[in-house]
Order: sequence, then structure tokens, then C-alpha cells
Amino acid sequence: MSRLTHINAPSGVFPATQYTHVVMGTGRFVAIAGQLALDKDGKLVGEGDPAAQARQVFDNLWHCLVAAGGSFRDVVKLTYYVTDMAYMPDIRAARDTYMDPERLPAASAVQVSALVAPQFLMEIEAYAVL
Repeated sequence: MSRLTHINAPSGVFPATQYTHVVMGTGRFVAIAGQLALDKDGKLVGEGDPAAQARQVFDNLWHCLVAAGGSFRDVVKLTYYVTDMAYMPDIRAARDTYMDPERLPAASAVQVSALVAPQFLMEIEAYAVL
């Protein structure tokens, strides 16, 4: 039996298509710091390429989840910080290679004027229940 329950509000809330309204879970709570498009040596992956950066960020999130004893099935919330909302299709495509598009976590997307350095196009943080 799954530890997570995915719920989309049946009325009163705009229909969710790219996320789930509510994800409830029981277990250990895990917060994963915002991940950038850095490889294991700290080198930028995909300068100027939002698709490549998104793939690296989700790969980094995967490594963090595994280190905590979990997987993307345990993620209940993603927060996307992007310097341009035009990058969201690339982020969703990368996300969908790791996650079941039928059981997406709750999510928020925020456009920011800058991240820690100008070459970074996005930063993504995750919350999971293991």
C-alpha cells in the first residue's frame, strides 16, 4: 500500500494538469535543498540550455533522494525557481522522465530575477515522505 495519497480537489479549485493539488503521506519527512545544474565535480552542465540544466537538476535530486533512502515516488512537493517561465516545458519534460505523470507531486513555480550566479537558469527543491 502506498504511503502517499494524491488528491485533486473536485470543485472550487482550478483543475490541476501539471501537478497534484494535495499529496498526503505518512512516514519520515525529507527536505532536499534547491539543486542547480552542477555535476559531481561542481561544473555547470548546459550553459544557456534549459533542457540540459533541467535534466542535470533532476539527476541531482534523484541522487539526493537515493542518499535519503527514497525515490521520486516519495516526492510530495516540488518548488521550481526559474529565471524565465519559458523554461517550464523543459523542466516538465525532465521531470516526466523521473516521475509518473499520473501521480505528480504538489508543485509551485516562481520566476525570480536571479539565482546564485547568472549562468543558472533554474533551481529546484523537493520535499518527500519516506
